[in-house]
Amino acid sequence: MIELNERQKMILAGKICPYCGQPTEFVDSVEIYGTSYGMMYVCRPCNAHVGVHKGTDKSLGRLATRNLRKLKHEAHEFFDKIWQLEYMKRTEAYAWLSNVLDLPTEYTHIGMFSEITCTRVIYFSKQLLNDYRRLDLDFGNEPKTPYFPL
Repeated sequence: MIELNERQKMILAGKICPYCGQPTEFVDSVEIYGTSYGMMYVCRPCNAHVGVHKGTDKSLGRLATRNLRKLKHEAHEFFDKIWQLEYMKRTEAYAWLSNVLDLPTEYTHIGMFSEITCTRVIYFSKQLLNDYRRLDLDFGNEPKTPYFPL
């Protein structure tokens, strides 16, 4: 099993910036968005941030730049279809993802992932959705999704 060192735990807690390694600031999101959506961790030099669970200081994952936030969104877009379209239960989908990424389930959360890992989630999710589409077609059923180019 993977054991994280203290620095890695602090990165996943949002307290250290994964880009520059400096401590983050805990601020109201009004400083980033102009409107308050709650508190967040911010690294101003890297323009990276992450929100926290409402009413806590527990981060929703690691800090992310604009590019990583875009990739996390896209990873959720494709991965969530797997359980939303009921190909698997949500817990089964996360177990599948944990297996294909070779990660322990406790670290299998898109909010924790890097650009590379999010790109892998997108690829594997599209591949699985295409497999289910092929099965639908093979059994004469209307596919639930379009074909997703890999």
